[in-house]
Amino acid sequence: MKKLFTIFLLALVVTAFGQIQRNNRSQLTIENIMQDPAKWIGTSPENISWSGDGQKIYFDWNPDQDTLESLYSYSLQSKQIEKVPLEEKLHLPARQVDYSADKSKKVYARNGNIYLYSTKNGTEKQLTNWLERAISPEFVLNDTEIAFIKDNNLYTIHPASGLIRQITNFVSGNETKEKSSDEQAKWLEAQQNELFVVLNEREAQNKARENRDNAEKQEQALKIYTGKNRANNISLSPSGNFVIYSIYERGDGKATSVTHHVTQSGYTEEQQARVKVGSPQGGVEMGIFDVKNNALIKIDKSQIPGLKDLPDYLSDYPERMPKEGDEIKDREVNILGPIWNKTEDLAVVVALSIDNKDRWILLLDPATGNLELLDRQRDEAWIGGPGIGGWGFSTGDMGWMPDGKSIWFHSEESGYSHLYCVDIHSKKKTSLTSGDFEVSEAFISNDKKHFYFTANKVHPGVTHFYQMPVWGGKLTQITSMEGGNEVSLSPDEKWIAIRHSTANKPWELYLQENKSGAEATQLTKSTTAAFNAYKWRTPEYITFKAQDGENVHARLYRPDSPEKQGPAVIFVHGAGYLQNAHKWWSSYFREYQFHNFLVDNGYTVLDMDYRASAGYGRDWRTGIYRWMGGKDLSDNVDGAKFLAEKYDVSPERIGLYGGSYGGFITLMAMFNYPDVFKAGGALRSVTDWAHYNHGYTANILNTPVEDSLAFVKSSPIYFAEGLQGALLMCHGMVDDNVEFQDIVRLTQRLIELGKENWELAVFPVEPHGFREPSSWTDEYKRIYKLFEENLK
Repeated sequence: MKKLFTIFLLALVVTAFGQIQRNNRSQLTIENIMQDPAKWIGTSPENISWSGDGQKIYFDWNPDQDTLESLYSYSLQSKQIEKVPLEEKLHLPARQVDYSADKSKKVYARNGNIYLYSTKNGTEKQLTNWLERAISPEFVLNDTEIAFIKDNNLYTIHPASGLIRQITNFVSGNETKEKSSDEQAKWLEAQQNELFVVLNEREAQNKARENRDNAEKQEQALKIYTGKNRANNISLSPSGNFVIYSIYERGDGKATSVTHHVTQSGYTEEQQARVKVGSPQGGVEMGIFDVKNNALIKIDKSQIPGLKDLPDYLSDYPERMPKEGDEIKDREVNILGPIWNKTEDLAVVVALSIDNKDRWILLLDPATGNLELLDRQRDEAWIGGPGIGGWGFSTGDMGWMPDGKSIWFHSEESGYSHLYCVDIHSKKKTSLTSGDFEVSEAFISNDKKHFYFTANKVHPGVTHFYQMPVWGGKLTQITSMEGGNEVSLSPDEKWIAIRHSTANKPWELYLQENKSGAEATQLTKSTTAAFNAYKWRTPEYITFKAQDGENVHARLYRPDSPEKQGPAVIFVHGAGYLQNAHKWWSSYFREYQFHNFLVDNGYTVLDMDYRASAGYGRDWRTGIYRWMGGKDLSDNVDGAKFLAEKYDVSPERIGLYGGSYGGFITLMAMFNYPDVFKAGGALRSVTDWAHYNHGYTANILNTPVEDSLAFVKSSPIYFAEGLQGALLMCHGMVDDNVEFQDIVRLTQRLIELGKENWELAVFPVEPHGFREPSSWTDEYKRIYKLFEENLK
């Protein structure tokens, strides 16, 4: 008995000591870590670019904590960083430039006018001087002329002579057709001409005058009517004989509305927001203008194979499956591009099915509108991945190979996004890169001998810059610093400017020679003394087995002397397709600091890249198809069990929190696994996917009308009766992404179910991403209180 009492007393002392440690150890406060990051952390350099001669690096920075960032430059000659004077800044070229084939000239727009710059002697020539705004200048016709867009039309200018030509004639509105006269009007007109000679003489004079004017008038470009829309991606062929353009049509779905309650006027004000998933969507129609013949050429979409292919999910709805003899309509597609061959009037375009299950890369003959298939990628879930596009009418990263007879592009055919090329004549496809890693941001070197790209070959959470022979071969790793490396190559390709960070150090600017093994020199120091005073943790990078045998990558934060059977928190990152268990500075920097604060106070924190996170290939990306809250949720449940089994965490003291998609997972966890999670903080959460936007949701769940089973299975509002633990919900009232209506509907559901252990905190002036430090502070104080009251 005495021995048992001694053990009991010792346990009380250890527990009390642990509690004192938790309450007193942290140097951080929530007020500190949620304040304005520019004042607390500092401002990292961003928007990196090079001067035309490659002797200066330009970047936005704010080391002095001014009201706004300023433009700075680093000189390779003086090795000094200076704030760029206003006069120099006003004369800098736009960051979007186009180079001539031999790189001797570049063209750009500045303040709406066109400038030509000689890279050989460093001189600049202004080609236009007007009030109208010119955009998107590029070299055309073997670099003899420059094409640009002004007033939504394509023009060219001849630099030597200054001659400007208008190539297209896009006109808003619709063509008006003459109304045909009725029989009564025709009879009266014929009677007048029969009775009165003077009317016939005047008509003959008018006709002769019209014929003379038409003969003397210079032929105008054909009017191309765009209705209520505008032409975009207007592009001239190498010969100048064809223009390919796109007309983007707006959808006519009903827009939602966001009500602002705290306004300067004192009255509520309405803000029009997005449409909901399944609403009628806009599209894009590509057209061809034959400049030489002043005519339009139609693209023959019927040549695209597989337009009648039906998605597999229809098997769950047998009543909607076509019967023998039923006509199957062609699926709608958007055609994007073009990417012109440099010497021939041939273009590559990309067709995307509206259901985003197919991506076709096609060769387009502008003279006929004929299409030839070069590659087809089909995914029963949805097309996506690094460099592939599919989101937001993007062709993805692609271009012509140096031989002018092949196209390079990205594909997830192997399960990971890799580079491929296909011969436009033989249609033979070749893999240029391969392996269990992803390639992104690829481009071909100036001498056309190499590819440069970023890849996570070393580790899913580490990015490096690579060089590879243009037709494939050995990958040469150029960068060497572990973490995140965002590279900007100098115009002469001798140097690389690197934005580099690690898990506990924000982004800084480095300079390195463009060769393997070269040392990178740090140029900037951006963090504040206050931020540097704390010893920020580098998390432990771990993997654990999910219930289906897959490895889940995660960040783990542990106290120096963890309490036996102590508390733990799982953080669920947002955005769905986003990576956070990486080795660079997180976009969730507030949460990273909060995790340090939690660890100081005795909590173990797990931050995982659950199913559908970025960085792990196609199957991981699409692992949530038709079931959000399936494998992504079970990964988090498996993470909780892993903490209990390996790290001596009490299974009775585990909570979780997250925002947006992370808030959605938190709700699903609290409603479906009350035996695993005792408390949850759901921030700006999706509560019913039928009320979210179309572009994101339709890829994963199709639409509510087409696939209602997927929406019911995936929406927290249908599982609210399972709530047992303590739930905190936080939501901005002017959130125009996950709208306030979402959380209000769930609140009413909880009320009707008679649930009591929940609370809703609203933030009247906050959109989806909070802006005010006071709001961040209030929110995270509530989260910490939730854990302290329920996980002790």
